[in-house]
Amino acid sequence: MEQASIKTLVELAGEYRQLNSDISEVKTMIREESDEEMTALAREELSELEDRLGKVESALRVELIPKDPNDGKNVIMEIRAGAGGDEAGLFAAAMYRMYNHYAQSKGWKTDIIDSNQTGLGAIKEIVFEIKGKEAYSRLKYESGVHRVQRIPITESNDRIHTSTATVAVMPEAEEVDISINQDDLQIDVFHSSGHGGQNVQKVATAIRITHKPTGIVAICQDERSQLKNKEKAMAVLRSRLLAAETERADKERSDFRRSQVGTGDRSERVRTYNYPQSRITDHRIGLTIHSLEQALDGDIDTIIDGLVEHEEVLALENAAQ
Repeated sequence: MEQASIKTLVELAGEYRQLNSDISEVKTMIREESDEEMTALAREELSELEDRLGKVESALRVELIPKDPNDGKNVIMEIRAGAGGDEAGLFAAAMYRMYNHYAQSKGWKTDIIDSNQTGLGAIKEIVFEIKGKEAYSRLKYESGVHRVQRIPITESNDRIHTSTATVAVMPEAEEVDISINQDDLQIDVFHSSGHGGQNVQKVATAIRITHKPTGIVAICQDERSQLKNKEKAMAVLRSRLLAAETERADKERSDFRRSQVGTGDRSERVRTYNYPQSRITDHRIGLTIHSLEQALDGDIDTIIDGLVEHEEVLALENAAQ
């Protein structure tokens, strides 16, 4: 348990003991006090103390839930356009903008690692890193299939089209998290390309790293320096290998992480964004909000808070079994 968490636990335990002591004293006063006005004031104080005690008990239970060891880590995110053609690409771009704005609101830093964009402002796929305190603890719930329902600009019949984008969220793996044998890596250097496949640099600086035993590939071509591209590609590769290892372990232990909100599987539809109704529905917890524009501008704390609270409830229920 981290030092900050231990400090919180100690403070809550101290408050819990003090509240119980205060409640005992007030109850004694109520039993022995003959003045009706004083008794009424004491009963009012008792109600406030018991209300506070209930909140402290809930906070203590939450603090005692085993924490995800990855919660404090930075994040590697991948967004890919799914079904829906150009509309899916535009939605993927809107998703990236949403997460970028959310990161800015938290004081986190966003750094693009690799992207494949079209001239229409759409994104086929984008891989980026978000660095910041507790980034993974907030963003880990975003993995899965996100669905959008809206009328395309080019649609003359006002028909609502449905498109999708897939989001993958991985904790950024550090070298100590996973061991990689350098002999297992194939590193290719190539020319980075801009829109339409045109070469934008005469010197080959883009890096493709293949982990030969698993076939997992990581590419970075957004930096002008070959060294920086290699560093970023290695960061992505480590995170993908760690995610693959975690998935393998999850399959071996069927009850592992059963208290998590959803599985994070890409085939799982996690959320729907309905433009005509300005509505967002998170299907995992049945939460619906009618503030689509604000959410796409990065105001998604209400949704994430709901997912965090739901996970805590499931964890408490699981611990009680």
